[in-house]
Amino acid sequence: MATPSPSPAAAPLDLVIFGGVGDLSVRKLLPALYMAHLHNNLPEQTRIHALGRQSWDRAAFLHFIQEKVRGFIGEKAYTDEAWASFVRRLTYVCIDATEPASFLGLKAEMQPGSDRVYYLATAPSLFVDICANLSGAGLIDERSRVVLEKPLGHDLASAQQINNDVAQYFQEHQVFRIDHYLGKETVQNLMVLRFGNSIFEPLWRSPQIKSIQITVAESVGVGSRAGFYDGTGAMRDMVQNHLLQLLCIVAMEPPVSLDPDAVRDEKLKVLRSLRPMTVADVAKDTVRGQYSAGASGGEAAAGYLQEENIPEDSGTETFVALKAHINNWRWANVPIFLRTGKRMAARQSEIVIEFAELPFTIFNDSAHKSVNRLLIRLQPEEHIQLQMMAKEPGSGMKLRPVSLNLDLESAFTGRRAEAYERLLIDVIKGRLTHFMRRDELEAAWAWVEPIIDGWQQLGEKPKAYTAGSWGPAASSALMAREGSSWVEES
Repeated sequence: MATPSPSPAAAPLDLVIFGGVGDLSVRKLLPALYMAHLHNNLPEQTRIHALGRQSWDRAAFLHFIQEKVRGFIGEKAYTDEAWASFVRRLTYVCIDATEPASFLGLKAEMQPGSDRVYYLATAPSLFVDICANLSGAGLIDERSRVVLEKPLGHDLASAQQINNDVAQYFQEHQVFRIDHYLGKETVQNLMVLRFGNSIFEPLWRSPQIKSIQITVAESVGVGSRAGFYDGTGAMRDMVQNHLLQLLCIVAMEPPVSLDPDAVRDEKLKVLRSLRPMTVADVAKDTVRGQYSAGASGGEAAAGYLQEENIPEDSGTETFVALKAHINNWRWANVPIFLRTGKRMAARQSEIVIEFAELPFTIFNDSAHKSVNRLLIRLQPEEHIQLQMMAKEPGSGMKLRPVSLNLDLESAFTGRRAEAYERLLIDVIKGRLTHFMRRDELEAAWAWVEPIIDGWQQLGEKPKAYTAGSWGPAASSALMAREGSSWVEES
């Protein structure tokens, strides 16, 4: 595959955000760029162009971001001096993404000979218009890059259409499909944990591993995303991208190098090795849920059907748990449990590797089975924990699980960049390793789509679960059938 064209030394950078005053830009992108600016990780001649449909002058735009963005920057990181120097990089351009003529205003703001990064923080339905109008205005060259926000499509066909549309204007090595989970320090450290330590590689396979569970739980409800979320659901919104990407990193074979395509080739093999699900498999090995009224964070929480802009008969799932299998030698007969949901008991994302039990034990303490687990916590805190059995103090040989903790924040005292900051710097530097390739995206949709079709054929409504819980009881039963349990239940 071609590699990005090199930039002239000290080339200026124009970073353009379509949807530049939207929710994602306000909460994540502009704060991340402020932090990159604060720590001198942006090229000296960087200009950031926020694009929107509001007819604002510069003063109105600066007032807006002072009011909105400022609250998403930590108190320790904010200074008036740093903010003032950051906003000097910013411009605002009023634009209609569907009108070619309005791109002339953007062209007038561009620096001569600049590298150009276009971040499409918009609905995918606008991608083709934006790319076509950028091309028509002469704003795409061999050094340009485009960042695409998920979800990319609602099924395989629509994902392929988006890829085809963008490919008319950008080559594959210019396309950065972003999944912010791949920017988390602990996720990237998982590669080092697996392939940089000789103690794990001999154990990282069947039959030494009993099961794998990957959870991405949210305590919030659907909130202001109701219009997008209803009809999309947890499978399309979370499983198809976040959870499958995490699964790929856990289950991939060692790549031949850290070359982006070598890494992504191995992830693609995992996706293509996932055992396809029949309708019978879907009925047996998947659980759909929808939150009902309960409590979250000590406050009453409405059920999904009572949320604003949600139809009273909606069948959209807010929770998914499923059992997957990978058809290869390394993972033969190892069940892999994926779980995600809204309005769950806690905001918590983690990977749990459960090692196989001893075939025979010399200890008579039958109250505790040997529990060896590797817990990789992604949020809210980031740490790695190895659970082992140890003897309790005192006479006798009573066993109790204890944990060896790798606290990354204590081990490395330097600043830990947030996911979007890290990924934006990767885009600027042209590093593709932590972004999805086209064939990865399409392989993920090819596995997910039959599950969604199976649900439609079965015609079953999602199972209710109380807001503030860990989901429907059926998800615990799914684990129990394999002799396992979710980590919070064990």
